[in-house]
Amino acid sequence: MSVVGFDLGFQSCYVAVARAGGIETVANEYSDRCTPSFVSFGPRNRSIGAAAKSQVVTNCKNTVQGFKRFHGRAFSDPYVQSAKANLVYDLAQMPSGTTGIKVMYMEEERVFSTEQVTGMLLNKLKETAESALKKPVVDCVISVPSYFTDAERRSVVDAAQIAGLNCLRLMNETAAVTLAYGIYKQDLPAPEEKPRIVVFVDLGHSGYQVSVCAFNKGKLKILATAFDSDLGGKGFDDILVNHFCEEFAKKYKLDVKSKPRALVRLYQECEKLKKLMSANSSDLPLNIECFMNDIDVSGKLNRGQFEEMCSALLAKVEGPLRSVMEQAKLKKEDIYAVEIVGGASRIPAVKERIGKFFGKELSTTLNADEAVARGCALQCAILSPAFKVREFSITDVVPYSISLKWNSSAEDGLSDCEVFPKNHAAPFSKVLTFYRKEPFTLEAYYNNPKELPFPTASIGQFLIQNVVPQASGESAKVKVKVRVNVHGVFSVSSASLVEVVKVADGEEPMETDQVKEEEGKMQVDQEEQKIQSGDNDEKKADAEEMETSTDDAKQEKKNDQPPQAKKPKVKTKTVDLPIENKLQGQLSSQELNTFVENEGKMIMQDKLEKERNDAKNNVEEYVYDTRDKLHGVLEKFVNEADRDAFSLKLEDTENWLYEDGEDQQKQVYIDKLAELKLIGQPIRDRYMEAEERPKAFDELGRQIQMYMKIIEAYKAKDEQYDHLDELEVTRVEKQITDAMNWMNSKMNQQNSQDLTVDPVVKVAEIRAKNKELYSSCNPVLSKAKPKVEPPKEEKTENGPVNGQEGTESQPRNPDKVLPAGTEKESTENKLPEMDID
Repeated sequence: MSVVGFDLGFQSCYVAVARAGGIETVANEYSDRCTPSFVSFGPRNRSIGAAAKSQVVTNCKNTVQGFKRFHGRAFSDPYVQSAKANLVYDLAQMPSGTTGIKVMYMEEERVFSTEQVTGMLLNKLKETAESALKKPVVDCVISVPSYFTDAERRSVVDAAQIAGLNCLRLMNETAAVTLAYGIYKQDLPAPEEKPRIVVFVDLGHSGYQVSVCAFNKGKLKILATAFDSDLGGKGFDDILVNHFCEEFAKKYKLDVKSKPRALVRLYQECEKLKKLMSANSSDLPLNIECFMNDIDVSGKLNRGQFEEMCSALLAKVEGPLRSVMEQAKLKKEDIYAVEIVGGASRIPAVKERIGKFFGKELSTTLNADEAVARGCALQCAILSPAFKVREFSITDVVPYSISLKWNSSAEDGLSDCEVFPKNHAAPFSKVLTFYRKEPFTLEAYYNNPKELPFPTASIGQFLIQNVVPQASGESAKVKVKVRVNVHGVFSVSSASLVEVVKVADGEEPMETDQVKEEEGKMQVDQEEQKIQSGDNDEKKADAEEMETSTDDAKQEKKNDQPPQAKKPKVKTKTVDLPIENKLQGQLSSQELNTFVENEGKMIMQDKLEKERNDAKNNVEEYVYDTRDKLHGVLEKFVNEADRDAFSLKLEDTENWLYEDGEDQQKQVYIDKLAELKLIGQPIRDRYMEAEERPKAFDELGRQIQMYMKIIEAYKAKDEQYDHLDELEVTRVEKQITDAMNWMNSKMNQQNSQDLTVDPVVKVAEIRAKNKELYSSCNPVLSKAKPKVEPPKEEKTENGPVNGQEGTESQPRNPDKVLPAGTEKESTENKLPEMDID
């Protein structure tokens, strides 16, 4: 099982994986741990990440970025319409009404949904993780901003499915940061002690998020969150770009926004200038050559001027800080530390305002860029059975209050109820009880639209089907389970009909504690809510049961019963009811399958195009490499006429590559390379043979000399070799002599041979001769000398006959009959043998 965390950012992404050594942020193919959130579409393939960002100027109309905020949004959304004016690529409306991205791909106009484009980016991140782990990646945890609504979250989950990923959890960026901070802390207070309160401030490129978290040993609980989705690094970039657009209009009479390519270049330079101003307070220049109409432009700015221009944005910093403290009902002195993360948190003016608000020095113990990805990877490791992780529970919160409304026949109108208030613990489940005679619809919505950075407060409608009255004609009891799941998405997860059946006299009722509780709950008034703790099917989450009666049938039943009527014995059974969901912006299964299929086709097309380009590059590389070497190291190994002819052919091939061969099939390049190698490979082979041949002859010569020395020593009656067999030595001597004659003959022939002709003997033949000589001679000449056994002692009746005296009356000494070189083994105090694992 893969353990991977993806930080899916507005401007850049990070990938963290769990390994035996811990959590590691991995690098992409450019050895960079940051992968830009860019996708570029070309006439034959797509480029994603760093390769796409490099095309943002040359292919600006078809290179998309900043699409993260389009998830789940309709094309008519005010945010989409306002963002559209600042984009260099085009947006279009999808058939479902959502936002699509219009580009030229494969030389035709295509409109891709936001889910598809994000799926492409996730596929790239998936490849990066697979390259690092050397195994397929399926399971993962993906980050989303804490202010994302249900529609946006479902859209990201769909994008993960398009990329072939199983998203175990959509994790709020605030929760990911708190986990990355808290799980490594060894000095947290015990669970029964007062928790440590830490504030986390995350200022990224497109959003500003603040959370306050309570830490105890082994657990964290987010108390409250606040945000400003309009405050981020992008806002500061926009102010810089607008400033220089106005300056260049006055100074150079240039309308920068009319030229998308110039606008993209200005954004790049302004982003660099913003980073430089964070480290320098002096005047800094901005210079762009051939900016527009072959005009070079320049300007300058310092940090003081920049902060004055951004005063309206900087004034927004304190709002979420004050909000989160009010929601958590905390004082500034309750705060243990303030941790800041996010790329834009490096702006000095932002840090100054945050520090001034809390009256304390800011903490930067976390990696500002990688903390979210690392937190996601830790969460994935906790969910994975493949890793043993320290016990650590995470309690997140619901960012917006969620209510349900339904038609109530008792009140002849709509009823509603707040199911999950703001900052309610999540994930969480609740059970609601309704009394109905027919199918009914529940509508979920956010009951405070002013808080939403999203134009639609509706979450979706849920039709509870197959509801029928009881056999007596009374309203049936319907239990509906609602939940906010691990993704932070609201859903009606199940519904069941509770059937009450009277038991005949003499028959024992099939009644349990649960049934008794249900009977008691039937007496709850319509507006009363009864909360009961229980187990949630979500890991480490609590559960609540909420009873809501929606019919006046309950009251009628009470009135119809005689006061002294004996309660009949009953038994109950539950029947699961189907639920039909109609969710805001949800992709249908058919659309999702189509997108998955299209993504597979595009991946295959990218692969084929890569192979085609590789084949073309191989030809180009061979041409340049061989042409240089023909007048260098290969010059001595080809005659002048052949060299001139081959050089001409290489030049023709180079011209062909940039003309007719610019756009050919893969096989054409393969054939062209084979044609060149047919001429060039023999030349390279002669060069390689000439380089390796002296070494091979030297190895063979050393082996022959070594064996000859052994034979000479044998003939000189050296005791070291007197055990060798004479016939075998004679045979070996002949083989050595033959090998030496063969080597001398080949060396003489080769020395008289021209280098432009194929060699007389090849390196492979020399090494084969060396191997043959070794296999036939070595077993004979390296035979080990046999060991000589020491003489055994002769024993008599009275003891050894080695000059020692002994008599029959003397007892035998057992020590003296042990073999030489051994010791007597005592068995009296010997410990038993023990297997040690």
